[in-house]
Amino acid sequence: MSGEGVSAGKGRATRSATGGLKVERVWTTEGVHPYDEVAWERRDVVMTNWRDGSINFEQRGVEFPEFWSVNAANIVTTKYFRGAVGTPQREWSLKQLVDRVVKTYRAAGEQHGYFATPADAEIFEHELTWMLLHQVFSFNSPVWFNVGTPSPQQVSACFILAVDDSMDSILDWYKEEGLIFKGGSGSGVNLSRIRSSKELLSSGGTASGPVSFMRGADASAGTIKSGGATRRAAKMVILDVDHPDIEEFVQTKAREEDKIRALRDAGFDMDLGGHDIVSVQYQNANNSVRVSDEFMRAVDARDSFALRARLDGSIVEKIDAHGLFHSIAQAAWECADPGLQYDDTINDWHTCPETGRITASNPCSEYLHLDNSSCNLASLNLMKFLRADGGFEVEKFVKSVEFVITAMDISICFADFPTEKIGITTRAYRQLGIGYANLGALLMASGLPYDSDGGRSVAAAITSLMTGTAYRRSAELAGVVGAYEGYARNAEPHKRVMRKHAAANDEIKPSHPVATAIVREATKQWTQGNKIGDKNGWRNSQASVLAPTGTIGLMMDCDTTGVEPDLALVKFKKLVGGGSMQIVNQTVPRALRALGYPEEQVEAIVEHISEHGHVIDAPGLKSEHYAVFDCAMGERSIAPMGHVRMMAAVQPFISGAISKTVNMPESATVEDVEQIYYEGWKLGLKALAIYRDNCKVGQPLSAASSSSSKAAAPAVVTPEPVVEYRPVRKRLPKKRPSETVSFSVGGAEGYLTASSYPDDGLGEVFLKMSKQGSTLAGVMDAFSVAISIGLQYGVPLETFVTKFTNMRFEPAGMTDDPDIRMAASVMDYIFRRLALDFLPYERRAELGIFTATERAAQVAAESEGTLDLAGMAQSAPVSAPVPPPAATDEPAAAKPAPHVGSSTELLEAVIGKAADAPLCFTCGTKMRPAGSCYVCEGCGSTSGCS
Repeated sequence: MSGEGVSAGKGRATRSATGGLKVERVWTTEGVHPYDEVAWERRDVVMTNWRDGSINFEQRGVEFPEFWSVNAANIVTTKYFRGAVGTPQREWSLKQLVDRVVKTYRAAGEQHGYFATPADAEIFEHELTWMLLHQVFSFNSPVWFNVGTPSPQQVSACFILAVDDSMDSILDWYKEEGLIFKGGSGSGVNLSRIRSSKELLSSGGTASGPVSFMRGADASAGTIKSGGATRRAAKMVILDVDHPDIEEFVQTKAREEDKIRALRDAGFDMDLGGHDIVSVQYQNANNSVRVSDEFMRAVDARDSFALRARLDGSIVEKIDAHGLFHSIAQAAWECADPGLQYDDTINDWHTCPETGRITASNPCSEYLHLDNSSCNLASLNLMKFLRADGGFEVEKFVKSVEFVITAMDISICFADFPTEKIGITTRAYRQLGIGYANLGALLMASGLPYDSDGGRSVAAAITSLMTGTAYRRSAELAGVVGAYEGYARNAEPHKRVMRKHAAANDEIKPSHPVATAIVREATKQWTQGNKIGDKNGWRNSQASVLAPTGTIGLMMDCDTTGVEPDLALVKFKKLVGGGSMQIVNQTVPRALRALGYPEEQVEAIVEHISEHGHVIDAPGLKSEHYAVFDCAMGERSIAPMGHVRMMAAVQPFISGAISKTVNMPESATVEDVEQIYYEGWKLGLKALAIYRDNCKVGQPLSAASSSSSKAAAPAVVTPEPVVEYRPVRKRLPKKRPSETVSFSVGGAEGYLTASSYPDDGLGEVFLKMSKQGSTLAGVMDAFSVAISIGLQYGVPLETFVTKFTNMRFEPAGMTDDPDIRMAASVMDYIFRRLALDFLPYERRAELGIFTATERAAQVAAESEGTLDLAGMAQSAPVSAPVPPPAATDEPAAAKPAPHVGSSTELLEAVIGKAADAPLCFTCGTKMRPAGSCYVCEGCGSTSGCS
C-alpha cells in the first residue's frame, strides 16, 4: 500500500479520487478465501490443575490449522476465546476469533474513510486474516481480549500516568493505576514532581516525599493483585536523579530484601499470604532512576552533583555523583533494582517536545512518550520472512509492515481507554508500537552469532526497515485521513527526529549480504517517507517499540521473544494427547545447513546437543562456529556486553525503547554493574536494567547450600584398625503396614505396593504391570525382589531414587498423580512416588522432588521469597521458587532433574543449575524470560506486558 505521491505496486495503495486507499494483494489469492487454503483439524483442550490434578479448563472440539502447535492452540483457546465455556456463545474456532477482530478493524476503517471502495476493504480484511492465520504477526493481548466483544474496546497494553505535587493528584494516581491493574494491564509513572521529604509545606510542616506515597501505591497494587488476578500487578516507578530523595529511593527495595532475610530468620511467616508479609513493601513495582547527561558527566569526572527542590529548582544539597552512581549499582547488584533511564537521550529522540517532555515509561520500559498516554502493540514474526536460501523477503516484509501499521492506526479510531485523560492524549497523538519477535532464531538460522558484527548489522537493518516503512506508511495515512492532532505544534521537532533516524540508517555498516539488501531498501523507505511527511505530516507521533512478545510470541510459535537470543538449544514441546518431549531447537539444523555442513554431520551434531545441551565437542563442528549457537543460558552463554551491544545496534531505529534485561552471572561485581550502566549511556540506549543470578532472597537455592552446611570431618590423628563390615538383612515381620497406589504413565497403567517396617522405613516394594505370565510382568516381579532385598540389606532409599529418577524410556509423559504431573518413564515415576512417601523433606529438597502442596506454597514466593527448609518440612512452605537438585558424586547426566514442565525446567535438568525464573501463578511451572518480563509456556500468562 502506498499513499499520494508514491507509485502503486503489488500490495500498495494509492490515494484514490474518493480519498481512500486502493489496496492490492500480497499474501492472498483472488477468489480464494484464506481459510480455504488451510487444512483444519479439531482438538481437545484440557488443562489440569497442577496442584491436585483436577480439570480447571476443558473445551473439546476446538478448530485450528493443522500446522499450529499444541501449545499455541491451548493458549489461544484458554486466553483469547470469548464466551462462557459450555454455552453456545463460546468461541470454538480460530476462524471466529480472527473474524471477530479483523472484521471490526475493517468496519472501522470503512467508517473512518481509510479505503477507496468496499472491494479494497475486503482485500485488506483478507490480507490481515491470512497473516494472522499463518502466524506472520499478532496484535497485543488486549486486542484479542476485547475487540469485537461487548466489553470496552481497549486495545492498549502500555500506559503512562502523571502525578503532580498535590494530594488530589496523588489520590487520582492510586485510582487510575488501580483501574489499569484491574483490566490486566500495567502502567508507569514518574514521581519527581512531588516535593521531597527535605522541603517544607505551605503550612510550615515537612513534606512526606514520593517514597512515602509509594507505600500506598504498592499496597494498592498488592491488594488488587490478590483480589483475583492471575499475575502480578505490572508497574514502573521512576524518580529523577536530581530529586532530593533520590538516595532513599535507590535503597528502597534493597532494604526490603534485608528485611525479608531478617524476618525469615526470626521465624516470622513470610509466605505471600502470611500474617507478616504486609511489612514488606515496594515489591509490586520495577524501580528506575532517570539520569541526565549532566549527572553522567559528573560521574565520569568524579565531580559533585546538585539535588534540587521541586518547587523553585534551588539547590537543596550537593552530593558526590560517583558515590550515588555506585549506590545505584550496589542496589541493583543486591536486588536488580533500580534500572536506569537516560533522560537526555530519550528526549533527544522525542517527536513532540512542544507538548511536553517524556518523563516515564510503561512497566517493561519499551513505551516512552507523553504523560497520560497509551500505546497499542503488534509484533511481526521474523522467521516468516527468512527464505530457504538464507535470504530475507524484503518486499513482503515492507508490505506486511504497511498492513499492520494501517490496522493499528484504525484501532485508535474505535478504542476505549481506562481514563478520559489517556483517551484524549492517545487520540491526539496516536502512538503505535510495531515490533518483532524471533530475532534470535533468525540470526542463528542464518548462521550468524548473536554477539557479532554480522548479527548486529542484520538486526539493525531489519529494525531500520521496519520503522522506516512504518513512518512512511504513517505519512501516507496523513495524506488520506489527516496528521495527528498534535502534529502542527510539533512539526519541526518531528521532522528533526525523522532525519536523525535516516542519518542513523546511513551509518549502518552491513557486514553480511542479507544486511546489505535490507539496508538498501531501508534507505529508500526513509528517503521516501520523509519526503511524503514533509508534505502531509505524519499520522502517528510514534511508530515502533521492541516489546517482550510473551503470550503472543507463543501464539505465533516463536522460538525467541523480542530482541532476545535463544534461551537454550533444547526446548520442551507439548504433544497431542498430553505428553511432551525434549527436542533440539529447529533453528539449529537450519543453521548447520546454512554453514555448509552435510546432512550426516547435521544429524550427529543435533544428537550431541540433544544429549548434552550444548555444542562443545560436538562431532565435526568447527570451533569457529560455536558462537553461532551461543544462547542466553547454558554452557556457552552470551556475555552481558553482548546483550548491551545488540540493544545499542537497534536502538536508533526504534521510536520507543527495548524491553530487555541484561543478565549477569552471580560472580559479577558491583563494578561490573557500574560498567554496564555506564556503557549503556555511552552507547545511546534509552533504558537499561540488569539482573544478577541469585541476587534475590526468593531465588532457588544453589547446589552449594546443602553441602556447605555439612560439618567437616574431624582430623584423624592415629590410624584406625581396618574392620570388615558385612551387611545384615533385616527382614520385615509377617504383618507389616503397606499401601497400594494405582498409577498411569503415558497411558500405561500399573500398581505399586510399598510395605514398611513397624518402626518406619521402606522395606519392600511390589510392582504389577501387564498380565500375569507376560514378559513385562516377570521383569517387574524380578525388579521388585531385587529392590526389596537391597532395602532390607540397608541400601538407602535415596540411593535408588538418585539412580532411577530421570531414567528415560517409553512409556513416558502425563501421569494421573497430582504430585507428579510428568514422568520420563515408569521407573522415574515409581521412585519419585517412593521418595515423596518415604523420604524427609530435607532430602527431597536436595533431590528436587516436591509434593503439589509444597509447590503450591512455593508459587507464592516469587515476589517476596525466602526459604526455610526446617520450617518448610514442618509447616507451610515459605516464599521461594523450587530449589534445584543438590550436588552429588554422580556425573551430571545422572543427577535427578526437577519436574520438567517448561523449557526453563528442561534447561535446569540439562545444565544442572537452577534458573532464576518465577513460578507461574496460574499453572505453577517455571516461566521463561521474555524481554524484561517472564512468560509461562504452559498457559501463556505473563509477569508484565502481553
